[in-house]
Amino acid sequence: MAFTREQVVKIADLGRLHLTESEIESMSKQLTAILGFFEQLEAIDTEGIEPMAHCLPIQNVFREDEKKPGLPPDEALANAPKRVGDFFSVPPILD
Repeated sequence: MAFTREQVVKIADLGRLHLTESEIESMSKQLTAILGFFEQLEAIDTEGIEPMAHCLPIQNVFREDEKKPGLPPDEALANAPKRVGDFFSVPPILD
């Protein structure tokens, strides 16, 4: 299936893209090539192959959560440019 000029213009319009005539022609060729790849995939015999979400077995590589004490305020704020009590002080960003 080849993409027509009208189809490319409609897709570009949906994506709020403003394409030149040469870009429309180029996109038509590129979209047609992409569809060609999908047609190749459709030709593959997948009978008896289980659907999967990932091609490799997935395992959790995260460590278990461990409760640890946090930093004391003086150590956490040691390099703070400005602080108010036990908190960072930052300039306001809204009026």
